[in-house]
Amino acid sequence: MAMVVLGKGQKLAVDGGKYVRYTPEQVEALERVYNECPKPSSIKRQQLIRECPILSNIEPKQIKVWFQNRRCREKQKKEASRLQAVNRKLTAMNKLLMEENDRLQKQVSQLVYDNGYMRQQLHNASATTTDTSCESVVTSGQRPNQKNPTPQHPQRDANNPAGLLAIAEETLAEFLSKATGTAVDWVQMVGMKPGPDSIGIVAVSHNSNGVAARACGLVSLEPTKVVELLKDRTSWFHECRCLDVLTVIPTGNGGNIELLYMQTYAPTTLAPARDFWTLRYTTGLEDGSLVVCERSLNPATGGPVGPTTSVFVRAEMLPSGYLIRPCEGGGSMIYIVDHVDMDVGFLASSVPEVIRPLYESPKVLAQKTTLAALRHIRQISQETGSEVGGGGGHQPAVLRNFTQRLSRGFNDAVNGFADDGWSFISSDASIEDVTIAINSCPNKLQGSHINSSARFSSLGCGILCAKASMLLQNVPPALLVCFLREHRSEWADFGIDAYSAVSLRSSPYSVPAVRDGSDFSGNQVILPLAHTIEKDETLEVVRLVEHGFSQDGVLSRSVNFLQLCCGIGENAVGACAQLVFAPIDETFAVETPLLASGFRIMPLDPKEDSPKATRTLDLASTLEAGSGTAACSENETACNAINSRSVLTIAFQFTFENHLQDNVAEMARQYVRSVVASVQRVAMAIAPSRLSSSLGARHTLGSPEVHALTGWIFRSYRVQEYAMPDSHEANISEDLKCYFKKPCLCMVVPPIFNFANQAGLDMLETTLVALQDITLDKVLDDNSRKVLYAEFPKIMQQGFAYLPAGICTSSMGRPISYEQIIAWKVLNEADLPYCLAFMFVNWSFV
Repeated sequence: MAMVVLGKGQKLAVDGGKYVRYTPEQVEALERVYNECPKPSSIKRQQLIRECPILSNIEPKQIKVWFQNRRCREKQKKEASRLQAVNRKLTAMNKLLMEENDRLQKQVSQLVYDNGYMRQQLHNASATTTDTSCESVVTSGQRPNQKNPTPQHPQRDANNPAGLLAIAEETLAEFLSKATGTAVDWVQMVGMKPGPDSIGIVAVSHNSNGVAARACGLVSLEPTKVVELLKDRTSWFHECRCLDVLTVIPTGNGGNIELLYMQTYAPTTLAPARDFWTLRYTTGLEDGSLVVCERSLNPATGGPVGPTTSVFVRAEMLPSGYLIRPCEGGGSMIYIVDHVDMDVGFLASSVPEVIRPLYESPKVLAQKTTLAALRHIRQISQETGSEVGGGGGHQPAVLRNFTQRLSRGFNDAVNGFADDGWSFISSDASIEDVTIAINSCPNKLQGSHINSSARFSSLGCGILCAKASMLLQNVPPALLVCFLREHRSEWADFGIDAYSAVSLRSSPYSVPAVRDGSDFSGNQVILPLAHTIEKDETLEVVRLVEHGFSQDGVLSRSVNFLQLCCGIGENAVGACAQLVFAPIDETFAVETPLLASGFRIMPLDPKEDSPKATRTLDLASTLEAGSGTAACSENETACNAINSRSVLTIAFQFTFENHLQDNVAEMARQYVRSVVASVQRVAMAIAPSRLSSSLGARHTLGSPEVHALTGWIFRSYRVQEYAMPDSHEANISEDLKCYFKKPCLCMVVPPIFNFANQAGLDMLETTLVALQDITLDKVLDDNSRKVLYAEFPKIMQQGFAYLPAGICTSSMGRPISYEQIIAWKVLNEADLPYCLAFMFVNWSFV
């Protein structure tokens, strides 16, 4: 065998102890070739020896060994660098967790002290039995930094720089006490687990003034870059309509004070929008950390009395902000605190009581603001580190721009602000279920050029928006959005789209639509472009392909939609689920105007977060507990389903010629009504009353509930693989439970998949609802199906079989390779064949 001694001057011994020492010139020549071709062929190596006289005394076999060692050294160097980065990340996370533990210990100690003090005071009060003593007890027992109004100081005057600095320093102290102290009773947000690869530590407030959320996480960006990104709120906070910096005042410590005015969109048509007048203070700390803190200014501190327009409702931002600490070896540790009061007193007169949780739940605040900031920073950090392009050849910044424009376009459509050119038209009906707004002179087309609105108006064209909101009961938002995304033909009427496009056929802003008589049912192709690292937000292109030929006798063109899907990721706990799309031509030009339409479903959870942890939907976790625990889980699920409510907002935009305004308005009203009816039918079909207790969906008629089916799957697998007829779940070994975390699919006859664990759904890139539309021939290729059909008699006779490596396809059309499939016969309680189960071993996307 060849022995290699690695070093700057390489020493090589091959076959019999002959050593060759490479000279620096030889190493330099080999390095030049390696930079061009790290893995040269034998012909390339021989050509190298011929062209380089200094390598003439080196045998081709020795050259081959040198390149192997060089590749090995580079791989080891990359691995060492990766491990060092992981070690730095774990060290920083450990420090973060230790600080969090210290904070919790202080909070516990303070609570124990307060408890003992209150007990003593109550004992003294009962001894004296006087009302005065009881009143003093209640007053003295309160904690100084908890739920008490901030005392007013005469020096806090926003009309002079000294007063602004006093307000800024007070804001800084209060913010730090929330970020790293116990000024707010923080409770960990349900479903958000800390860890080195997670989003971070996420907490929400408990019994505090207003609603508050806090997140801590690690990123590989420097603190100054993090501050720059976070201060640009319009780039990551999709509900921010505008953020104006009115005044900038430098401070003596190197920081600055800014006076800001911010407007935020209303999330639904049932509530008004909000605005804020705040002071933002940016400064540095003695330990090298950077701080950006912010709070509202009110009339008592020289702030404005009310909103600039009657459209908005003035909300209050309590001391909030960002603390960015530098980490050893690079990167930053970020603390984010959001604490707001959406003027709850005003809600009683302006907002229906049913949607008040949108403004009173700290979990909603955490998802739409706090986590949005942290996810944006982590996304930028990942893109900067990997330096790779996005889907379809587009750079990540371009795709983020499309995402932002879709979100802002949909928010503009839902709100319909008058200063954007929108006006409402009334209906003759006594109860107007669908609101119609028109914009004959649009001055804010998403993504278009500055002069595009003038050109658009000169053509006599406008934009019409039909929107509606409705209450949904017992419908999981993420599940409903997934269904609407994957089954467009269930709610879309393509003839309506064709009608709306007739008026703009000659316009440069014509919306690509479907021709009359086209049949697009069942021809939807989804092409992913990009998604965030937590997969809570996905940007994709939906291509609709028509069956057959058009009336002209030629092949019809496809219709493309740019689509944004949000709130269906694993970490999107309590987030609103959203499906927004806009027609786009095949050029995919950045300056193309986007008329966004879609759905937004917001859960209406109560203000207090439930302490119950969410349950995983994996097959292994379903089998971890016995029947008693399963029954308990079923009761909890049913109880939670009864109390779950959400509000659905639908907004669709159409283009029209001014002389056809009334016709298009009536068409749009009927179209949205038909969409509402379709969504209601879908919601009734997937409501928890028809869902299973384990996975939230019941199979086809006659099928058992999922927990029974999982028991049959496991029992049949264990009988075949381990020859253990005992089916008591308590005897399941740990390695077998881990084994069931691999993708597992079940197929009934005819060959349709009717069940999959979470790993199987991830592999097929689908949901449990859409799984029943996937047949065997859509997953396995021809060779794999032939092998399965050949082994089918063996499976039915022996009970199981091992199928060789092959290729299958996800619902998105992506090829998947796997090393092996384990197929076995599933028997029901009567030991009769019920279905076939397939387990995919070591799969990966090709």
